[in-house]
Order: sequence, then structure tokens, then C-alpha cells
Amino acid sequence: MKTCKIKSYAKINLYLGVFKKRKDNYHRIITLFERINLCDEIYLKPRPDKKIRIICNNSRVPKGKANLAYRAASLLRRDFAINNGLDIKIIKRIPLAAGLAGGSSNAASVLLVLNRLWNLNLNRKKLLCYGKMLGMDVPFFLVDTSFAVGRGRGDEIRVLGALKKRFWHILIVPKLKVSTKAVYNRLDKIFKPSDTGLTKATRDVKLLGQRLKRGKIPLIRKSLFNRLQMATFNLYPSLKQLNKMLLNLGRQAILMSGSGPAMFGIVSSRKEASILCRKLSSIGNCDMFIARTR
Repeated sequence: MKTCKIKSYAKINLYLGVFKKRKDNYHRIITLFERINLCDEIYLKPRPDKKIRIICNNSRVPKGKANLAYRAASLLRRDFAINNGLDIKIIKRIPLAAGLAGGSSNAASVLLVLNRLWNLNLNRKKLLCYGKMLGMDVPFFLVDTSFAVGRGRGDEIRVLGALKKRFWHILIVPKLKVSTKAVYNRLDKIFKPSDTGLTKATRDVKLLGQRLKRGKIPLIRKSLFNRLQMATFNLYPSLKQLNKMLLNLGRQAILMSGSGPAMFGIVSSRKEASILCRKLSSIGNCDMFIARTR
């Protein structure tokens, strides 16, 4: 096995409905994922010993079992009695813990590459089983699609295969650590989620899918939704203020991705995204990116 390189893409949630807890204590959700071209690079290289080692340009990335890429390789090596060790080098460009699922994407990339390089011959169904073991966002990155609906914990994936449109985005990522667990706990106190809205959520996701196919950005913006946003803003008032500032400066629909803190807007072109970035350049303590559907 020679050194292998793969790109590991980020996601945003164009829609995120949250409902009451399942028996496993996870909330039921309905979400519409979009894969974007903001990405990490991963290099896999064999080792002569049996160790799995994580190497990363970002010191905040965990190096052991807390790293999903590490766990992905460890699971496959254990289940298929692989004797090889592995270096996993991650060039990290996706901001950490931002609601963009960089760690989940890294894990999916490692599963896909090792399935081929270790000749495991796992089909999609079996790969998705491994993905679900690792995290609720991992399965989305295993189906190689730009758009998909996630149900259950978000890991029951239905591909929106007929959707060929590509969209430009501006991403604003505050340098703030957000606790996903705390956000869900606050959501339960604010909304007391139930399953009564599942039918409406399914209808709303279907409508958003239809609007994405038509590519009419003003209509798409009206369908963007994230149930977690209010809970996150309630816990972190600075994010609420930032969102208000972004709306005033950019005059665009700005939505949080996942539990945050990353926020995004859909724009008509790269040029419009660049103009918005210049307008928003005065906002401090944030990273900004221009990204497109991948």
C-alpha cells in the first residue's frame, strides 16, 4: 500500500428539524445536507508496526481514540484482522467543532479508502453500518452525493439524486466553542420537542428539495430552517448579535449549520460572495470562506 491522498469535504444543514428523544436518548431529526467544497486533505501511509498514528497541522485535533478517523481505521483493522499499522495525516482546513462535520467527513474518507486499499469489498450497506457506529453525520459522506435527506439520528440517508444544481455560499465561522450537548439540553427546555411536527417537517423538506431543483435562490432562502439555532443563540448571546449584524450588513438569509457556531448564506455567484466578504471584513474573531456545492 502506497501513500494515498483523499479530499474530505464539509457539509452544511439547509434544514434541521428536531423532535422528541428516541429510546437510545438521541433526538429524532429530519435534516437536508449539502456537501460543500471546503475540505481537509488526508494522507494514508502504511507503517511497519501495528500502530495507528494521527498527524495533523492543527494541534487541537485529537490524536487517539477521540479522533473519528482513528476509530474508523481501528474498527476495520480489528474486524478484518489487518496486521498493518497506519499513519493518518490530516491537513485541517475545515474549522473544528463548527457544525460543518469535519471529523465525521474524515472518518468517512478513511473508511472509503481503506475498504479499497485493504481489499475488504464492503458494499454500501456494510459501510453505512460502520458509519453509524462512528457518528450520525458519517453516513452522509459515504454515499457520494451533493444533497441528501437524513432521518432518525440523521444517519438514515436518502439521496436527492436528481438535484444537479450547484450553489455558492459565504461561510462565517466565529472562533467560539459550542457544546452540542448543551444546545440540545437547552432546546428541550425551550421547546419540549415532540413528534407532532414530523409531518410538517417532511413536507417542508420536500418543498425545499423542489426549490433547490428549480435553483431560485430567493425561494430557497425562505425554506432554510434550523430548530437548534434559537437554543444556540439562547446559550451564546454573542452569536445572536453576530447573526443580526450579518443580516444587517449582508441583507441575506443567514442560517446556522448544525448546532453551530458556523453560519452561512446562499448567494448567486462567487462575485457576490466576494463582495459580501469585503463588506463583512470588519467583523472580528471570525473566519470567512467562500464555498460551493460539491
